[in-house]
Amino acid sequence: MIVIKYFGALVERTRCRGEKIDFSDLPLSKLLIELEMKYQLGQFPFSVAVNQKIIDKVNNQILKNNDIVALLPPFVGT
Repeated sequence: MIVIKYFGALVERTRCRGEKIDFSDLPLSKLLIELEMKYQLGQFPFSVAVNQKIIDKVNNQILKNNDIVALLPPFVGT
């Protein structure tokens, strides 16, 4: 199972803070395509973190059981 967490405007778009997907050995790129089809996230800029490490969205990292994927909007700070 892979856990997906949403933050910021992505929570409003998906209408949830997170979800679980019963897949493992899933390429990150395929997961992002599936989420785009489900929620139309293309209009929202976001970064991706896997297990609390930010990675490139075009990374073909294979997601394993118990991985946590976070979709993070741009951070605004002072």
